[in-house]
Amino acid sequence: MGSAKNSSAAARKARIEEMRRAERARARRNRVLIVAASVVVVAGLAVGGVVLVNSQSGKKDSAASGDAKNSGDSGHFTTGKDGVRTWSGKLSRTHVTSKVSYPMHPPVGGNHNPMWLNCNGDVYTGPVQDENAVHALEHGAVWVTYTGKAAKADVGALAAKVKKTPYSLMSPYENQAAPIILSAWGHQVTVKSASDPEVDKFFATYVQGKQTPEPGASCTGGAMK
Repeated sequence: MGSAKNSSAAARKARIEEMRRAERARARRNRVLIVAASVVVVAGLAVGGVVLVNSQSGKKDSAASGDAKNSGDSGHFTTGKDGVRTWSGKLSRTHVTSKVSYPMHPPVGGNHNPMWLNCNGDVYTGPVQDENAVHALEHGAVWVTYTGKAAKADVGALAAKVKKTPYSLMSPYENQAAPIILSAWGHQVTVKSASDPEVDKFFATYVQGKQTPEPGASCTGGAMK
């Protein structure tokens, strides 16, 4: 039994290390692409910036539309025997630059900001923007949220777990129905404590899980806007 547990722990550690290496490689590639894209954009603006602005005037940009306050979501949660709530219905994925009114808190999907929130084991001590966090969920992250009613010991233990898990993030979130909630794209569960067996199960299932709309997308190089 002991050898089996050690083997499982070693396999999970190897998986985490491999994810970290892949994430670092993606981050390096993204930096190269960003620099190259910036050069092209600057050159384009220098040659025809005025023409571009004029040609685009009057056109409605769906990413900046005032209609973007709607999450685009429809449906409801269905609770499984394990307590995991799964969104049954539509979760929109349009990039928007305005605030979004989500039908659930924390949100598990819907229209979101074009910039994702860093989720490479990032622990935020203050509230984050829903719109950026939802983009992180789209990339396959698990989001741990807690209220002021959560025990400090649990908050600390969960923070330690997040810090060693790529594609995860954590932040305080007062506008939720329970002290501790774990969320992934389309899925959410309430846990009683950091030692709740559902914590490890949820992470194992949903960190870069089958629900991920954009598997392998970056969890670094993001921001909160």
